[in-house]
Amino acid sequence: MTLDTRLLREEIQKVYTDVARDPKKGYHFHTGSEYAIGMLGYPAESLRELPDSITAAFAGVGNPLSMGRPEPGAVVVDVGAGSGLDTFLAARAVGPTGHVIAVDMTEAMLERGRDNVALTGLRQVEYRQGFAEALPVADGAADLVVSNGVINLSPDKDAVFSEAFRVLKPGGRLQIADIVVHKDIPPAGREDIAIWTA
Repeated sequence: MTLDTRLLREEIQKVYTDVARDPKKGYHFHTGSEYAIGMLGYPAESLRELPDSITAAFAGVGNPLSMGRPEPGAVVVDVGAGSGLDTFLAARAVGPTGHVIAVDMTEAMLERGRDNVALTGLRQVEYRQGFAEALPVADGAADLVVSNGVINLSPDKDAVFSEAFRVLKPGGRLQIADIVVHKDIPPAGREDIAIWTA
């Protein structure tokens, strides 16, 4: 038996469609700005400047921008951007001469993110539908690639990292926050979609 990647993506999309539509419902993971501030160390003043439509559906596992903010004018790719907490923080850092490409596979998150672009007026943000394993971004386009709690959901992590390095400029940076398992998962567990989405 092998993992059905199509079915896995569909199940992940169902979960994050729910998060986009009802972020405060209660999930097996944390959501929202208070979690981001209190447990992950995001600066409270930065998050309080963002609308609830961005922060409420945040479901990351760390703070990839704590490793370094992008420079003004930089190009950033946010892999699995969701509603855009890291996206919009990066957009403020790069300013109007920069560009942030927010990639997500879930239509409800893309809709929410695009609404947030209109709401904030941060036109340097562009949402694109795509997968972490096949980023809809040109070779060598990005100064910085960030991802927050997404790579663990991909069964092909080699492809994710290959794509990240493909889209980075020479000397560009990769900053991720994610879940790490410190022991081998048995094959039956790796093929169980319920474990991936639990």
